[in-house]
Amino acid sequence: MLFSVPQYIDVEDKIAGPLTARQFLWLLAFGAVLIVLWNLFDNKATFYVVAFFLFLLFGAFAFYKPHGVSLVTFVGYALTFLIQPKIYVWRRPVGWQKKKITKKRDKYDAQFYKKSASMTIEDIAVLADVLDSEGHHRTDRAIEILESHATKNKK
Repeated sequence: MLFSVPQYIDVEDKIAGPLTARQFLWLLAFGAVLIVLWNLFDNKATFYVVAFFLFLLFGAFAFYKPHGVSLVTFVGYALTFLIQPKIYVWRRPVGWQKKKITKKRDKYDAQFYKKSASMTIEDIAVLADVLDSEGHHRTDRAIEILESHATKNKK
């Protein structure tokens, strides 16, 4: 084999133990926010309550992947869905003109339609019976019909 094909290209590289760069940065941002909140709140009970909810939020952004995409991307999709219009109105393109389509029938088409119209309802019923039975009820009459139409179409 001349070239090796890379595999697992959708897996992010681990940089800090089992953490990817994105996860590590989310946890680093969580630590920075905790330091700011520690100095901001005088009451430590309030700090712990706020820190618990921020831990859930930053942990979800770092580790949770709904439907295989990161939570940041998922939230972006949700915001895009909420902002964009929900109704698409078709507008005719500028310069669109109605063109008249004419179909020319050549001599071969006319002959083909005439020949196929010569088949009777009984012939169609016989052929339908052969098709419905997947060829098990093939009769001599069905073979005659097919041979006669094959020779007519060759002419």
